[in-house]
Amino acid sequence: MEDNLKHTEEHFTSSAILRDIVIGMADGLTVPFALAAGLSGAIHSSAVVITAGIAEIATGSIAMGLGSNAYGMVSAK
Repeated sequence: MEDNLKHTEEHFTSSAILRDIVIGMADGLTVPFALAAGLSGAIHSSAVVITAGIAEIATGSIAMGLGSNAYGMVSAK
């Protein structure tokens, strides 16, 4: 009787991927907004603020990707 009550989830099994996406988005959005807020208060040129924000998004994405890749390689061993 108890075997009939067991349910296996077939729709969404990758909760680790969802967790990584949510944490990455939270971290990936916080730093550029903080950088833009700090620079906009110190510098009056919007071109510098936009350029710095785009540069930070690109470098942050690379850093997060490399960190995730390194973690994946270490945890696989």
